[in-house]
Amino acid sequence: MSQSSAVRVTDSADVSVDATIGDGSSIWHLAQVREGAVIGQNCVVGRGAYIGTGVVMGDNCKVQNYALVYEPARLGDGVFIGPAVVLTNDTYPRAINPDGTLKSAHDWEPVGVTIEIGASVGARATCVAPVTIGAWATVAAGAVVVKDVPAYALVAGVPARRIGWVGRSGHPLTERDGQWHCPVSSDIYTEVDGILREVTL
Repeated sequence: MSQSSAVRVTDSADVSVDATIGDGSSIWHLAQVREGAVIGQNCVVGRGAYIGTGVVMGDNCKVQNYALVYEPARLGDGVFIGPAVVLTNDTYPRAINPDGTLKSAHDWEPVGVTIEIGASVGARATCVAPVTIGAWATVAAGAVVVKDVPAYALVAGVPARRIGWVGRSGHPLTERDGQWHCPVSSDIYTEVDGILREVTL
């Protein structure tokens, strides 16, 4: 494992010697980080979480307890993965081939979930690969995501559907005079053809 002295890995964690862990990151009890995984700076991997082979995480990410991040997932900076979230990697899962033989790694092609900067996935949500969660979007707890989520979208349900917009603070935006306003930061957004963009003042 490539790491500096600033990295904290508990004794019960299982971290491959081929993983790369950035400065200031913490890997907690019973977590597993597989070979080739790259975890950025100041990240937290919670108890019992799984980070698959070759997964790439940006800086300042949080992966909460018992989340399963299967390869080849890609997480941008500042991504939040809630407890028991699952990021899948097999579009057509089977344990065996049509002839009854046990599937091996050569019998299927992993597909990944991509989560862009600042986005959050709530507890026990499932993201079915291949999907992209846009920047600063929020996936509600228990949702099942089966299609791409636009930036700043708030999605919920099974399957997940957009029920609103959120700002960078994560709070729902309110519509006023044809624009969307953040109650925390006072940031303003405009919506055009189902795409939200921040207004630069």
